[in-house]
Amino acid sequence: MKLCILDNDVLDPEMAAVYGSYAAMTERLLRQAGAQGEIDVFHPYHGHYPADWDAYDAVLLTGSRADAFSDVPWVVNLRAQVTHLLAAHKKLVGICFGHQLIALCLGAPVGRAPQGWCMGRMNYTRFDEPAQTWSLLASHQDQVLALPPGAQLLASHAQCPVAAFRVRDRVWCVQPHPEFVPDYSAFLLHKRRTQLGEQAFQMGMDSLSEGHDGLALGQEIVRFVG
Repeated sequence: MKLCILDNDVLDPEMAAVYGSYAAMTERLLRQAGAQGEIDVFHPYHGHYPADWDAYDAVLLTGSRADAFSDVPWVVNLRAQVTHLLAAHKKLVGICFGHQLIALCLGAPVGRAPQGWCMGRMNYTRFDEPAQTWSLLASHQDQVLALPPGAQLLASHAQCPVAAFRVRDRVWCVQPHPEFVPDYSAFLLHKRRTQLGEQAFQMGMDSLSEGHDGLALGQEIVRFVG
């Protein structure tokens, strides 16, 4: 496997000192999940892309504080790159912002979540394996508002109906963050405490002690990229 990670944000300095970057967190998860081979990182917000996409078996898009539907030049360029990769049938994986941006390029509506921020540990109903759930760490105020044409819904939540989807063997996307760990989620909850309100903040913090299925999701991504 040779994987390209498009790292779409920069962590706050105090978190960067601990976790490095979203790409580093994602690579750490994938290695724990059994990923072998090369993983290269590029930075779209600096206009930094591979010279040759054909060198990679798959491309993974990380999360970002940016809006996937933004008119900011680097996001517009990223959408153009993803549209090209979809037309070339390159395998794509999207997490949070990446999930939204790929869905947008596939023709799905993406916008602000009607209920506001989703944060902390959330339980998602799986549709590919009946009667099972994914418990995952979330942090988003935007989401995919309808399933992309031709996509298969993989997971849903009452507050996030399109929580994960795939398109045949070419696209695999998830809204929550399998690469997150509870301490990083706690940092984000504290950062947005005023926006969330005290009740939602406390519920989010309490949820972090219950464990999550990030590693299992990492294993699914490794199998998909395979």
